[in-house]
Amino acid sequence: MGFQDVIRFLLPKEDHFYTFLEQQAAVAHRAALTAKDYADDKAVLAEASAMLQEAEHEGDRLEHAMEEALGLTFVTPIDREDLQRLSSELDTVLDSTNRALQSCLMLGVTVPTEPMRRLARLIARCTEKVNEAVPLLRTNKYARIMEIARDLRKLEKEGDSIFREAMRDLFSEAVGGGPAHTGASDARVLIREKTVLEDLENAVDACDAIADTLSHMAIKHG
Repeated sequence: MGFQDVIRFLLPKEDHFYTFLEQQAAVAHRAALTAKDYADDKAVLAEASAMLQEAEHEGDRLEHAMEEALGLTFVTPIDREDLQRLSSELDTVLDSTNRALQSCLMLGVTVPTEPMRRLARLIARCTEKVNEAVPLLRTNKYARIMEIARDLRKLEKEGDSIFREAMRDLFSEAVGGGPAHTGASDARVLIREKTVLEDLENAVDACDAIADTLSHMAIKHG
């Protein structure tokens, strides 16, 4: 047992760090479900984007609270660098999900394409996994955390496949001058759909980064 581990054993636990992370994971999942509802035609875009904006503000508040608590605490239950990294990655998932809906609103994507729907559903599945994994840190259930991390990596590969296929089709139609769009119209469609798809893909990638961080924490502390 290292010196820092001895100190952690002797001093009171700072459980509020776990609480911050758990709340961030829950907000990210709630935001992902809102985006999925829009993708599945179960929510109006303006209302969904407003809900995502509110969720992002809540996520920012939680990340700032985590940073302040880290600055005021000498001994943390898990290495402070890992706590800060995980908090930042959770915030990135939320930010990217929100950005996707704000892009839909700004660029006029009133009807999501099928790849957008599939990625939105995938983000909901990813954040569900994250929302399951994060509370396990509190109880040191590292074996289960490793399992969930593997699941997240599989979902990221699925998302990468959806994204690459969508981009290939999108650029093929633009270059080929498909029947529905020509010239400037083609360019607008390309930019609009590419922007939203990239935002959604970034959210999936952020979940993959969380998988790496969780695995790292499990190996270090398990």
